[in-house]
Amino acid sequence: MAGPDALPRFPVDDVLAFGCRVLEALSVPADDAHEVSSCLVEADLRGVGSHGLVRLPVYARRIRAGVVKARPAVRFTSAAPATALADGDNGLGPAVGARAMLKALELAEAYGVGMVGTCHSNHFGPASRYVQKAVDRGCIGFACSNAPPNMAPYGGRMRFLGTNPFAVGVPAGRERPLIFDASSSVVARGKIIVAAHSGSPIPEGWAIDPEGRPTTNAQTALEGAVLPFGGPKGSAISFLIDILCGVMTGAGFAHYLNTLEDLSSIQNLGHTFAALRADLFMPAADFARRMEEILGMLRASPPAPGVERILVPGEIEYMEEMRNRELGVPLVPEVVAQLVKQGEEVGVPFPAAQSGTKEK
Repeated sequence: MAGPDALPRFPVDDVLAFGCRVLEALSVPADDAHEVSSCLVEADLRGVGSHGLVRLPVYARRIRAGVVKARPAVRFTSAAPATALADGDNGLGPAVGARAMLKALELAEAYGVGMVGTCHSNHFGPASRYVQKAVDRGCIGFACSNAPPNMAPYGGRMRFLGTNPFAVGVPAGRERPLIFDASSSVVARGKIIVAAHSGSPIPEGWAIDPEGRPTTNAQTALEGAVLPFGGPKGSAISFLIDILCGVMTGAGFAHYLNTLEDLSSIQNLGHTFAALRADLFMPAADFARRMEEILGMLRASPPAPGVERILVPGEIEYMEEMRNRELGVPLVPEVVAQLVKQGEEVGVPFPAAQSGTKEK
């Protein structure tokens, strides 16, 4: 698979506007369209192309098929002090998720902590986006979601678990915030989708074929199952996320969840968001100082042979985003072709590639 430097790049504002116009052409309100498009473009900027604009065409197909609502009526019910349940009314996941995290932050401001469960939602993009919203408000954020069963449980060969992601964000004073975001699989299934689109092989250990045998063929992997990270540990974490996001909220779970590609059924994904004020146990300035101190300790930890330095969680994605905001959004040609086609279907031209790409 070609590296980002070999890919065509597109102006950030142009691709963001393209996503907004496509969604608005499908009757998505302007604010929701901007939230969703920003979510996808941000993923591409951070080097997480599996959750980027590659998802826009399938979002559009699901709206057209009537299995996602362009204009949901998201409703909140209070479960207990500092908690709420959000009914996403089958809206686009990033739009539903943004409202749910905002509610969690409002609860945190009032009670110190806030937790919001979410049902009747859809694929919500990278979980890091929601914890960043918490960090921007001076809170520690937590976000997780269940996903359709595309992963075999530890020791199994059939799909049962989702690649259920979870993220934590922590403000850190004068330091960049700590942003941790990971799926509970060895790799996000979206990366295998991107590899299949480009005809590229995948590393061994990412997935198994339908018979449970290891495979490096991306298309065969999509027909089989991805594998949990850390063997039984990742398998257990995925299972617990499905309980927190699916069983507990009233959303679907395990085999009740449908894939994005199934245009005949709703997904009914569940998410759980939480926010904690950083000054919950001490003044905010003291918390910031202690975070600066512990991050400094981490960076000062002696690296192993062959390792240049120790990185803070989220540092690689941050550096990718800063670089790509300057150079333009890198997109594989196969994804560009899909976006061009999607634009043609709704009368929105895809922007031209950025000329004169410069390297730092």
